[in-house]
Amino acid sequence: MSKKLCIDSTNSSSYIKICDYLISELKPILNSGKNIVFLCIGTDRSTGDSLGPLVGYKLRFLSTNNIHILGTLQNPIHSKNLNNKLDEINNKFKNPYIVAIDACLGNIHNIGKVFVEKKSILPGAALNKNLPAVGQMSITGIVNVSSSFDFLVLQNTRLNTVMMLSDIISRGIYHFILKSTNINLYHNNSNIISLANE
Repeated sequence: MSKKLCIDSTNSSSYIKICDYLISELKPILNSGKNIVFLCIGTDRSTGDSLGPLVGYKLRFLSTNNIHILGTLQNPIHSKNLNNKLDEINNKFKNPYIVAIDACLGNIHNIGKVFVEKKSILPGAALNKNLPAVGQMSITGIVNVSSSFDFLVLQNTRLNTVMMLSDIISRGIYHFILKSTNINLYHNNSNIISLANE
C-alpha cells in the first residue's frame, strides 16, 4: 500500500479507506505484540486545534491491552505537556508504535482532507513551537488555510470542518480496532454505539 493516503472528509464512506490503510500497516505490528498508541494532539482552547482532542474524546473508551488512546477534551496533549507525555509513554511501553493525530493548516484546496502517512509530524510547527517530531505514522486533518497569521486562523476555523474531520478519523480508527482485536465494543456506552451505527 502507498505510504501516503489522502481522503476527503465530505465523503461519508471515506472512513473505510482509513480503516483499510490502518489494517494494512498496523495489523502486522499488533501481531508482533507491540503496543500502538494513538496520540491525539491539540487543545480545546482553539477551535482549529481541537481536532486531536475531539478524536480522542470519541475513542476514549477503546483502549485495549495493546492499543491505547491518549489525548482527549478532558485531558488534552498539547505544547506544554507533550514532552512529559512522550516520556511517560516511553517509560510505560517498550518501543511503542505511535500514531500522531493533529490538525494542520495547508492549501485552500486541501481544507477538509485527511492525510495518513508513515512519517512523524512536528506539532505546533504552524505556531513556531519548538517541539520534537512525534510518531512513526501520522493522521492530519487540514482544518484551514495557512497564512502569515496562523494563530488567528486557528482561532477562527469553522467547527463544522473540524467535526467532519474528527468524525471520519475516529470512525476509521474505530473500525480498525473492531476488525483487529477481539474487544467487545458493543457495551452500554452511547459514544461507542453511535460510532458503530454511523
